[in-house]
Amino acid sequence: MNLRRDVFQAIADPTRRAILLLLAAQSMTAGVIASNFDTARPTVSKHLQILTECELLKQEQQGREIYYHLNPEKMEEIANFLEPFRKLWNDRFNKLEEVMKSYKSNE
Repeated sequence: MNLRRDVFQAIADPTRRAILLLLAAQSMTAGVIASNFDTARPTVSKHLQILTECELLKQEQQGREIYYHLNPEKMEEIANFLEPFRKLWNDRFNKLEEVMKSYKSNE
């Protein structure tokens, strides 16, 4: 039985978010990724496994090394899911700003 991890549980972890930010700049090996953290390499490997299982990362073999890189399609899927919420909050903040400007002008 192949259980798929929930992508939002995966990105809830600050270390995994930091890994995603690192890989946004360039592909890296597990060793290079681990060198950016004060945790044991097996811990970072577990984070990489979770991100890979969620399809947020892809692995690419280059010689003896495995490079990790972002999966842009999955990242776009998440962004598309979040967009209506972003729009809702932007609209609410804009309305709040209008109310505050109106309040200040009435003083």
